[in-house]
Amino acid sequence: MTWTLRMATTSYTVAVEPGGRWTELVAWGPHGVECGPSPLKNLGEIHFITEADAAPVEYVPRGQRPFTGADLELSGDSWFTFDGASETDGVLRLAFVDSVAGIRAVLCYRPSPEVDVLARWVEITNTSSEPRRFDRIGSAGVCLPVNSPRLSFLHGEWAREFQLDHVSLPAGGFRIGSSYGVPGHNYAPWLSVDDMWGVSLAWSGSWEITAEVEPSGLTRLRAGMLGPVVVEPGETFTTPEVALAYSVDGLARVWHAYDRLRSREARKPVLYNSWEATGFDVDLPRQRELARIAADIGVELFVVDDGWFVGRHDDTGGLGDWYPESPDFGAFVDDVRAMGLEFGLWVEPECVSPKSQLYADHPDWVYRTEGREPTLIRNQMLLDLGLPEVYEFVVSTLDRLLTDYRISYLKWDMNRPATERAGELDNAHVRNYWRVLDHLRLKHPHVLVEGCAGGGGRTDLATTGRVDVVWPSDNTAPLDRLKIQHGFLHMHAPHLMSSWVTDAPGMFDARQRSLKFRFVLAMAGVLGIGADVRHWTREEREEAAVLIRRYKSIRDVVHDGEVHLLNDAIQYTGTDRVVVLAWNTGSLTGVPVVPGQSSRVKLKGLTVQSYVDEHGNVYSGAHLTHVGLPFDWSQTNDADVVVLRPY
Repeated sequence: MTWTLRMATTSYTVAVEPGGRWTELVAWGPHGVECGPSPLKNLGEIHFITEADAAPVEYVPRGQRPFTGADLELSGDSWFTFDGASETDGVLRLAFVDSVAGIRAVLCYRPSPEVDVLARWVEITNTSSEPRRFDRIGSAGVCLPVNSPRLSFLHGEWAREFQLDHVSLPAGGFRIGSSYGVPGHNYAPWLSVDDMWGVSLAWSGSWEITAEVEPSGLTRLRAGMLGPVVVEPGETFTTPEVALAYSVDGLARVWHAYDRLRSREARKPVLYNSWEATGFDVDLPRQRELARIAADIGVELFVVDDGWFVGRHDDTGGLGDWYPESPDFGAFVDDVRAMGLEFGLWVEPECVSPKSQLYADHPDWVYRTEGREPTLIRNQMLLDLGLPEVYEFVVSTLDRLLTDYRISYLKWDMNRPATERAGELDNAHVRNYWRVLDHLRLKHPHVLVEGCAGGGGRTDLATTGRVDVVWPSDNTAPLDRLKIQHGFLHMHAPHLMSSWVTDAPGMFDARQRSLKFRFVLAMAGVLGIGADVRHWTREEREEAAVLIRRYKSIRDVVHDGEVHLLNDAIQYTGTDRVVVLAWNTGSLTGVPVVPGQSSRVKLKGLTVQSYVDEHGNVYSGAHLTHVGLPFDWSQTNDADVVVLRPY
């Protein structure tokens, strides 16, 4: 029995092996690739390992695949037998049973006809009369016809997220993951192989992705949440979704198209956030002054960050007591909106301060080990959102804020990982986090939500499918941030990437850059400003106003266009324009003191014979592709925006 699942330009073909013991991948690639001998088919005799250890299996338990890595590990091994297939609502379901262990596993496949992404997950039912503990409960495995893969991955730390790196794997294994209770800053739940095959995990908790070069010569990827997971009798556990992508000309645009498919249509306003200007000192007259300047230069949304609520004078108090410090807060919100600005607010609903009234009233709501003091990180504790009463508190708190005040934007932060945990892993917490986000979108559809976890600690597909924008990093310095954004845009689309213009010095690369450089950098996604604009000169404010108008004129192309990530440049191709953002990060050519040439950026994917820029310069598509768009960098010109139209 064989099934071919068709995406926009690719197909994925699977078959149940003749003995009905597992499903195998037959072919994955452009339409029609399945017509011919499978590139994954093993030939010859199998010695010293089992058939399942050598076959291109899709999902098997440890009993059948004991040596080279199973997807499901039960306390006591398991063996599967095929139990039928069904197709409903665009999902192929292949069922397997183990009548001895009392397990039913349904492999689920959902192709996206609009893009080249296949979603996979597994539904595990405990059909026995006893609880079943799974030490590993993966979401999917996939074998690739590659015996020496080049893996691309995103790694880093707080303030240095999304560092794109590569490793060649001639043999052995590779693993990335997180045990923080969130995806974390150290690795993003994303991996690509030879920039053709990609995997991204829709899970907002602890996770792992592995790659293994197997004895059969295949490369096998596995992805899923971290166990253990206990499934009670009669209960069905659904694993997180894994998205699989294929492209012959680069994966980034496939992932961008998938993000756009899953995002709601909503205008992403130019925002001002007051954190870097005022910190915890949220003095309303000062906030009004910042809002007036922001409105004057063209900002559309004013966001008050941490420090607006009772007891929040530093990071030791206040979290959990979500009431404004000032009785004039409502009038302040109205004043900001009267300036023509929308209003936004920072919240951290999952955390609590030891000195808060909430903790005094409900010390049992935090993760803790009996008889021991809870661990503090950033002087705060983590609420157990998996508890029904905590979930209700968070929902009612956000409903109250969004009802009492005219708020149209929430920045949801989480500034610490999980340490102590009650019982098994963070499954209930994650799913209630999703429930809260789903509730906000349903009950408050006018409110945009920004996802943040101490920077880029929670940018998985499950989060990005439920929020409107994410915060890639707390590091806003220009050259540091340029590298962070380059990595981020391999995983996610520009309309999800919040980026601020600030005066922050570099943490890793402290070379100064112009105001224009910082603006062009922030234009690469959703433009924001975080600098203390009260200290900007009149000339800087005027320049900022011009650059904000410039951004608004290209915002639709940046957010919706096809993206090509070039060397120190990004190309956005829209239906009627090509926008190029470029930065000078290296040395100058010496012009005009000594001879030199313009720096060139070679564009990609051009389909028009000739283009003209806003200064009347005409370029052929061949020139732009093979010679490149010229940029003349100098000490006073270190970044630029070029708009090309068909000529």
